[in-house]
Order: sequence, then C-alpha cells, then structure tokens
Amino acid sequence: MSFAIANPQSLDTATPAVLLEVRDVAKRFGAREVLKSISLNIAPGEFLTLLGESGSGKTTLLRLIAGFEQPTAGEIWMSGERLDALPPYKRRVNTVFQNYALFPHLSVRDNVAYGLRVKSTPASEIGGRVDHALRMVKMEEFADSRPSKLSGGQQQRVALARALVNRPQLLLLDEPLSALDANLRKQMQGELKTLQRELGITFLFVTHDQDEAMALSDRIALLRGGALEQVASGREIYAHPTTAYTAQFIGQTNLLRAEVRDGVAVCGALQWPAEGESGAAVFSLRPEAIQLASAGISIPGTVHFRAAMQQQFYSGASELLEVTCAGGQLLRVRVPAQGPLFGEHDFVFAAADAIRVQE
Repeated sequence: MSFAIANPQSLDTATPAVLLEVRDVAKRFGAREVLKSISLNIAPGEFLTLLGESGSGKTTLLRLIAGFEQPTAGEIWMSGERLDALPPYKRRVNTVFQNYALFPHLSVRDNVAYGLRVKSTPASEIGGRVDHALRMVKMEEFADSRPSKLSGGQQQRVALARALVNRPQLLLLDEPLSALDANLRKQMQGELKTLQRELGITFLFVTHDQDEAMALSDRIALLRGGALEQVASGREIYAHPTTAYTAQFIGQTNLLRAEVRDGVAVCGALQWPAEGESGAAVFSLRPEAIQLASAGISIPGTVHFRAAMQQQFYSGASELLEVTCAGGQLLRVRVPAQGPLFGEHDFVFAAADAIRVQE
C-alpha cells in the first residue's frame, strides 16, 4: 500500500518491506504476565490499530516500542536496527498521548518547538520546521495562542504537530481521541486518517473503540489477555473472525452452538450445510446477514426459519430485532427501518454467512 508523501525530504529515501518487527515480545510486572510472546510486523505507511479491552496489553506494547518500558523477553526491530537496545531519545518514534501533555505556559509555537530545542537543533532550522508542522495540521493562525485557549480538537492537532516536527518514522498514538465529544471525535477520525495518508508516516494507534478501529485502520491487531487474538484488515476481521471472542468484540453477532453431522450443522430448529470436521462447533452469524423473507421465494444455499418478535430497537436507518425461533433460540436481526413488527415472521440467511469460529 502506498500513500502520497507531503514532504519526501523529511523521510528516509530507502523504503524497507517491513518498518517495525515485534519478535516474540513478552512483558511481566512481577508475577503478572501482561504480554505473552507477541509477534507483529508493521509496513511503512501503514495505519495499524492495537484494539482491545482495558488490561489487554495494548498500551504496554506501545510503551515498549516507545522505550518507556523494556521487554522481559523478545526483541523489537525497526528498519533493520535493534530498537529495544536504544534509549527513547534515539528512536525515530514519537508518541501522542491521551491527554496531549501540552505545556500550558508555552504558546503553540513553543510547544511544537520544545522537542527540537531539547535535541539542540540549530536555531536557524527550528523556525522553518515548526512553521511546516503547523501548516500540516492547519494550526498556523494559532501559533501564538496558549493551549487553554484552544478546543480539544485544536489541542490534538498541536500534539500531532509536536510529534511530526521531529520527523519520526513511526508515530504512536495512545487513545488520542478519547477525551473528545462524540461529534468532534468523528470529525477528527477523518482528519487523522487524511493526515496520515498525506504524510505517508506509519501510525500505530491504540484504542478500545471497535468502531474507531474499523474506520481508521489498514489492519487491526486485536489483543486479548496479553496475546494476539487476530490480525487482519477491518473488513476481514469483521467478515471472517477466527474466534468467538473476535466475533463478539468486533460488532454484534449471533453465536450459534451447533453439532456438525455429515456436512450439516444443526442448531435447534436451524440447519445449514457446513464444511469441516464433525462434532460440536460454534458459528458466527451477523445480525445484518439475516433478512425478512419474501413469502413463497426460496433461493438455493439459504436457510429459512420462522420466528416470533420479542423486542425491536429503532436506530434511524435500521432496526435491531430480537426474535425467538422454535425451541427458544434467540437471534438478533438487523433490518432496514420499516415500522413496528408484531407476531411471527419468516426470516432467511445465506448458509455461507454462518462463519465457523474457534471457541
């Protein structure tokens, strides 16, 4: 995947196939194992998101890459160089924190320039680089303002400029949008993705918000209890989850606990053709994969069933239905909004949409 680069001179001319390699990294704090043999590669220009619930280890992995913690085992490499052996200030990595960590007594310009001054960058170079960084995030007109005079979104842009001015190969973002209100958060998601594509810098983004991860990422690395559950594109991880945990964490799903016999899965009143070995199995069936059936129409490869309405939740363009089919099997169904439904209705889903997952 390639992106347009706004300032090619600020980046290395050689483009390795893999920018960052995390090799069998583990981290313990005392007796508590926070990360368990994590292996992960990140490509140049990629937007990769570490997704997981609180305590899954995603921020710890970010801190290991930044150099704020050291791995208990394993290695981290970047551009062919052993990264975990370098102190934080020698790594071409910058971090944007959740609280932005701006200095309240400094202007926007001085906040952005701070890292350059600490590194003893020549004064003749600082002004131009700061101006360029502020232009990239569209904050030039606020250069003389204090952080307290800025909105949350503007503060986030300043934090990005402060990181970008150091010309990192890799930008780490630790839930940088979590402090924003819902509308501004959506707006900043779009701006963040656009900025990443324009700059061509690799982003490693941490969030617990599945919708945010799906909207922004080229790939998602889902962490569970310190281990990688699945690494794939948002579309792949949603359409083809490998485990029941992934299917439930990414969006809503119906987990169907079935028995596979002679190529047929049986779950209560539901039956459909299924590949794989016989025996107990779990299938993920997304609510939107189930539709209201047209009377008298049967299409090969589809499963028809009748179910009774239990609850109906309106959400604008669509509605979520909770229905029970014969034997008491509860299913969630998402259909286009069409008004209140009562009693029993016929439903249908494609057998191919029932994805077999690991327990």
